[in-house]
Amino acid sequence: MGEMIKMVVVLTVLSVVSGGSLAWLKDFTEPKIENQVMNLVKGPAIRQMLSEAENDPVEDRFKIQKGEEEHTVFVGVFGGSADTVVVESSANGFADKVGLVVSFNMSDNTLRGVAVTTSKETPGLGARAKDDPSFTAQFKGQSIAKPFGVTKDGGQISALSGATITSRAVCTGVNSAVKTYNDLKPQIEEQIKGMGK
Repeated sequence: MGEMIKMVVVLTVLSVVSGGSLAWLKDFTEPKIENQVMNLVKGPAIRQMLSEAENDPVEDRFKIQKGEEEHTVFVGVFGGSADTVVVESSANGFADKVGLVVSFNMSDNTLRGVAVTTSKETPGLGARAKDDPSFTAQFKGQSIAKPFGVTKDGGQISALSGATITSRAVCTGVNSAVKTYNDLKPQIEEQIKGMGK
């Protein structure tokens, strides 16, 4: 019986030490991983999309909690006014999720741009959603008043040849970003005021 108690105590101590070590490691590495993703994946797409901004939108970002979800919002300053924001989104593509960043002009509720940040779509077909600027350029300047879709479905976006599923995924991701933007707009405006922009 004494051996059994000893084993239970040893296992408990090992479990507590292992669990504590893993929690510490997660807390230690999480900001570093987020920083790498920001600098190597999302940041370049956002900076390119908002290349004429007077600020660095990646540096001028904040988080908004909405229910269980936390959203990162990037702010772009144009003509001295912080009227452009970028939100993240994703949708299921042909192979996997397609990650997007979508920028909004807050003064007239139009899209300033769309960029695909992550994609495992088929090279030469769906992967062109990330690499072909003429595809994402179709979204620029469009009103967010009605949902986006591909022309095959009665929408306004011409699908990539041979990659209709990926094109639909991008439209779905943009529609999801529009919903996030509309839901968060009052909080975004409040946060921007607090930033003094």
